[in-house]
Amino acid sequence: MCVIGGGFTGLSAALNLAEQGLDVVLLEAETIGFGASGRNGGLIGSGQRRDVLETEEMFGLEASRVLWDFAEAAKTEIRERVAKHNIDCDLQKGQLVGIHTKRYAGWPAELSEALAERYDYPNTHALDREATRAMVATDDFIEGFFDNDAASIHPLNYALGLARACKDAGVRLFEHSRVTDYTHTDPARVNTAKGSVKASFIVLACNGYLGKLERRVAGKIMPINNFVIATEPLGAERANALISGRFGIHDTRFVVNYFRLTDDTRLLFGGGENYRPGFPRDIRNFVRPYMLRLFPQLADVAIEHAWGGTLSVTVNRLPHVGRLPPNLYFAQGYSGHGISTANFAGKIIAEAVTGNTKRFDIFATLPIRTFPGGTLLRYPGMVLGMLYYGMKDRL
Repeated sequence: MCVIGGGFTGLSAALNLAEQGLDVVLLEAETIGFGASGRNGGLIGSGQRRDVLETEEMFGLEASRVLWDFAEAAKTEIRERVAKHNIDCDLQKGQLVGIHTKRYAGWPAELSEALAERYDYPNTHALDREATRAMVATDDFIEGFFDNDAASIHPLNYALGLARACKDAGVRLFEHSRVTDYTHTDPARVNTAKGSVKASFIVLACNGYLGKLERRVAGKIMPINNFVIATEPLGAERANALISGRFGIHDTRFVVNYFRLTDDTRLLFGGGENYRPGFPRDIRNFVRPYMLRLFPQLADVAIEHAWGGTLSVTVNRLPHVGRLPPNLYFAQGYSGHGISTANFAGKIIAEAVTGNTKRFDIFATLPIRTFPGGTLLRYPGMVLGMLYYGMKDRL
């Protein structure tokens, strides 16, 4: 087995395959967790990227329940891995969604009711403006939705913990080993500048870093760069006045703001995107205005760290999972919901390779359209779309 990519999908696939007795080599172009897996905000939401009200409308109640159950299994997988491998990754519980516009007024109550009645999930509740303001000190939110069983995590530490578990299970990990190409043969030959791997199966786990490596699926995803900053330590008193706990928060904007407190009382804040190769020269000042729009009281606070990562989205914001002949499995397009979904995708790929295709086949049948214009025109189309939705956010 050869796994291409050292993020959550690749690490999960490699670990699960090795635990089933397979000989696994993992090739990573940079370092473990280099991409969005190690560079995200650490929020782990319940369900899919689309909420159950949307998946019911798209696929019907029965299929929506299956997708919900998969997402619950994905959260369980993370918690069990953290416990089993003693991964020190600051796993916390809880997530609040802040409603920023009247267009979504009433959605928290409707979603909470649906989850309790149709999905046996009593862990959420709606919040009015006052209750939301008591939890997050911003005037931006008019309502809130709180999920007690969602989570947050230190994503890079979790990725590194999975890598250690992979090594313990016998996986051979090779960093700085960029794959240049592979043959469409059985067995396949996977080539790097330094050598090659002969493999009965390939797991393609590149997501936003796929590039031109596999043209057969490249048009299904749009790479997007997203950015995060971390403030100086606020101190316990000021941090608790800002956010009343260690839960994660995001808003309902199309370009989502997401944030949480760290264990050393910093505010970690993600906001802003771009849709071209490369990051802004000054990520701190690129993201800072998004933070101050929600928290003007932090104008005096220094930004000590800033970083970015590349994820990918699909047209309908559902994951793209499948197989390509003769022996390649892939998963990509997690659309900002990648911590739990990517881990679960790696697990079900491992199941499929070893003969249990039930859960894999359900994901593989999700309809994922090619971006209009394919890889050539997806960027200008996306920019126009984001300008439109960005204007709606501002209005």
